[in-house]
Amino acid sequence: MNKIKSLDDLRRMKQSLEKNMTIREKSDSPDSQVQIRVAMATCGIAAGAREVMTALIRKIDQEKIPAIVTQGGCMSYCYAEPTLEVRIPGKDPVVFGKVTPEMAGEIVDKYIRQGELVGQIIPVNFQQVSDTK
Repeated sequence: MNKIKSLDDLRRMKQSLEKNMTIREKSDSPDSQVQIRVAMATCGIAAGAREVMTALIRKIDQEKIPAIVTQGGCMSYCYAEPTLEVRIPGKDPVVFGKVTPEMAGEIVDKYIRQGELVGQIIPVNFQQVSDTK
């Protein structure tokens, strides 16, 4: 971490942090944007989820893609960590497994931009049960 030597240094640091928080968490209409959730439980972090999340944020920022990147807890796919879930408006969510920082960029380029599945997809093999009637 850089040392703060002046008020201008502090302001630059604040702007940088605010920019990263905006791309990660803020949105006026999250359901109309691509949402990416990186599993950041202990097993995900140990497998490299922080690096994957950093790569995603960098790619989305560089490409100016209207997306929200957040961190989540355990998705129960420990064998496939790092995992991330991508929700594109109007489509079912897709969970990608064994994601590397390079693959994160490929997911942005091929899946988010073109709708082409890449990498290791974790299939939906469960049904959500609701107790409302």
